[in-house]
Amino acid sequence: MTFVNAGTLGAVAGARDELVRLLTQRNDALREIGCRLYEVGVSDDQPDVVFVVELWDSAEAHRASLELPEVQAAIAQARPLLSGEFGGFRFDVVGSPLRD
Repeated sequence: MTFVNAGTLGAVAGARDELVRLLTQRNDALREIGCRLYEVGVSDDQPDVVFVVELWDSAEAHRASLELPEVQAAIAQARPLLSGEFGGFRFDVVGSPLRD
């Protein structure tokens, strides 16, 4: 079953672009472990927020990704750029009008 993790990451003032740079660095290990989509976005309406939408093979694949050395290193680099404000939601996909 496909798993979605969609959320917001608050960035400290002025650090949004650096956080985006870290989150968008190529990481083929994510695909190998089961990530099908990882999109990072911003909005002029919220200049200190980064939006992330992830599509995974399963919730287990997502959890396993957090143990990857590459992901651990990225988290360590991102931590000083985060304000501590997080939001979002997670769910298992049950269907779509775009596919059978």
